[in-house]
Amino acid sequence: MPKPVKIKGRIKAGVASIKSLMPHPMTTGTQRDAEGNLIPAHYIKDVTCKKNDDVILTANWGPSVSKDPFFAFKVKDAVAGDVIEISWVDNLGETSSGSLTLK
Repeated sequence: MPKPVKIKGRIKAGVASIKSLMPHPMTTGTQRDAEGNLIPAHYIKDVTCKKNDDVILTANWGPSVSKDPFFAFKVKDAVAGDVIEISWVDNLGETSSGSLTLK
């Protein structure tokens, strides 16, 4: 079971600054273990960000993104009470998400 996405955010002058941390191994499929065997590829491929159930950002990632990716973005026209949700799907079909209610 993947760990949930950690999200922090704050509003300043109607613009929310969102920062997130996505715990994930992000292996490329070209690395080897101690015995010399290839470690299978396991990486986040789709990231979706929503504000109050409306998709505001989508990203298509690949194996070149680092382990436990940090992801930050800004949201215009944000007000206290808006709900920001970030979710991802990896190449093995696993998913995780996290949400934050802006204050």
